[in-house]
Amino acid sequence: MKTNPEHTNALIHETSPYLLQHAHNPVNWYAWKPEVLLEAKKENKLLLISIGYAACHWCHVMETECFEDEEVAAVMNRHFVNIKIDREERPDIDHIYMDALQMMTGSGGWPLNIVALPDGRPFWGATYVRKTDWTKVLEQLATLYSTDKTKVLEYAAQMEEGLHSINIIPAPEREGSLSQNDLKSAVKNWSQYFDTYLGGYKRAPKFMMPVNLNFLLHFTSLFKDSETNEYVHTTLRRIAYGGIYDHLGGGFSRYAVDTKWHVPHFEKMLYDNAQMISLYAKAYASNKNPLYKRVVEESIVFVNRELKCANGGYYASLDADSTNEQGHLKEGAYYVWTEKELTEILQEDFPLFRDYYNINSYGHWEEDFYVLIRDHADEEIAQKHNLKTSDFISRLKKCKKALLSKRELRARPGLDDKILTSWNALMIKALAEAYRYLGEQEYLDQATEALTFIENSIMKGDGSLFHNHKEGKSSIEGFLEDYANLIAAYLEIYELSFEESWAKKAKQLSDYCVLHFWDKKSGLFYFTSDTEEITVRRSFETTDNVIPASNSVMALNLYKLALLYPEGKYGELAERMLQQMKESILEHPNSHAHWMHFALFQVFPFKEVVITGESALEYAKVIASEYLPNTLFAGAVKEGGLSLLKGRIKHDKTLIYICQNGACQLPVATAEEALASL
Repeated sequence: MKTNPEHTNALIHETSPYLLQHAHNPVNWYAWKPEVLLEAKKENKLLLISIGYAACHWCHVMETECFEDEEVAAVMNRHFVNIKIDREERPDIDHIYMDALQMMTGSGGWPLNIVALPDGRPFWGATYVRKTDWTKVLEQLATLYSTDKTKVLEYAAQMEEGLHSINIIPAPEREGSLSQNDLKSAVKNWSQYFDTYLGGYKRAPKFMMPVNLNFLLHFTSLFKDSETNEYVHTTLRRIAYGGIYDHLGGGFSRYAVDTKWHVPHFEKMLYDNAQMISLYAKAYASNKNPLYKRVVEESIVFVNRELKCANGGYYASLDADSTNEQGHLKEGAYYVWTEKELTEILQEDFPLFRDYYNINSYGHWEEDFYVLIRDHADEEIAQKHNLKTSDFISRLKKCKKALLSKRELRARPGLDDKILTSWNALMIKALAEAYRYLGEQEYLDQATEALTFIENSIMKGDGSLFHNHKEGKSSIEGFLEDYANLIAAYLEIYELSFEESWAKKAKQLSDYCVLHFWDKKSGLFYFTSDTEEITVRRSFETTDNVIPASNSVMALNLYKLALLYPEGKYGELAERMLQQMKESILEHPNSHAHWMHFALFQVFPFKEVVITGESALEYAKVIASEYLPNTLFAGAVKEGGLSLLKGRIKHDKTLIYICQNGACQLPVATAEEALASL
């Protein structure tokens, strides 16, 4: 934030760090509010809607080149009502205008710039635009609106029709449910895009896509598909070796600009790190690779060090840019090293560090800078330097500690310190899963601490949710992604603690969603509540993006709730949702991976593991630490009111029941016996 600024606009009253970054632009920015749209209609002035987020590099570039320029601002202020939107605060608005941009140009991205009629209907869009082109096109659009308004209205009407048509969920044409063969065929068709050598897809940039990898890990465990399993673990190893992973501080950047996962786009997002922690924890459970365990542990340390706030919640992101030694904002400046710096800091340990992290042509980025990247196992580098592996790792830890201490003296990347319910829910679930598979009690404690924060600060008295929180304020109504991911977190923590209050809260939130988000016609859930005003359309989110599609998360939640509360209609709703989506799943498996993750519950046996008695939690901890994706855990130490527990609690012994669709086998008395039948 500038001191003694020359300009101040309406964004100064907002809490979003991204909006506050623009509060002293000469552009007369407003936040998205009903009264602003009303004023635009009164003045018959076009809307210029610019959407971005705090960690977006090109958003910063366009601000510097265009929005801080007096001449550009004069053009914008003269012709438009200018609205700035933080896409992370308003994913509902972002969905609509991103669809519009993709319809108009065939591509998308941020900054997302839209020109719309005063009522919000779009008719022009672009991403990053250079200053000279920006002013030229804005003048042309303003002239077109004043001289040929009919043409603009016609095109806006066509766009509106298109936006509604792509949001229609057609009834399924194919009879029957999804089968194992359907899913095998979908993965086979999808696999032609897999990069089996470097992991990810055969292209750059490379995104980690944890939603996809989570499904494929689940898929390979059930189908015993060794080829796909090898691809998944190649991808996980390459990501963990790559520069996209922060080898000194832990945690993941958003994506890599090259094919070998080397040079990242350096912003670090809570949602990426939460999902990658979950994924690596599950992968560790599946094959006990110590690399995966280390990634989980280091990434949790990173999130707690850099993104955790004092009240137990988690902030949104760290910026890609920071100030370099010359005092200029530079992407990645906080994370990269010169060979000279490394030699001076590490001294006699530099040769082994150089070989391990490729301070050579393979690890070179630009100018004199290197991004750390591995391509060999610990044992290979230790052998090269005639060291025991344990001694090598000890020296490497010393190197990393020295470099991290030095790095912390640098100017830090900007922190987006807003708290988002959906992303916090992903982190809560990640911590719970890390506890499940690694066994560290502190992870479960951190998860419940964050849940308590949400209940105290973001949940309203009627049980509904806000989407955002900062400095004691929450202002935006919750979206389906907030409810769905929080329900999933509640269910995960119930399975690990057997405290029925968590399951009950999941049920209450689900009932709220059915009441306020569900669409009877399609059988799916809208992204926004029926308590909110509609802009252009009320959207469905059915395809995965950087986080799983909220409808797919909701379907999986309802499936699990049906097992805990069979008296409700949750199972019918979940089944209908999957039926509604089956053709889209098979046509586009890469963007429906979380739906397929749920489908695996349907096409393979799904087991309920019911554990009761004094040692229920100890037995559950042993059994649940194995990778058993097609299971639900329920239990009680003393008393329990859930249907699965009725008649199965014996106070003098601990019993384990393996059930399917509510019908249970005879109980066994040890975790080993239970695992043998799972």
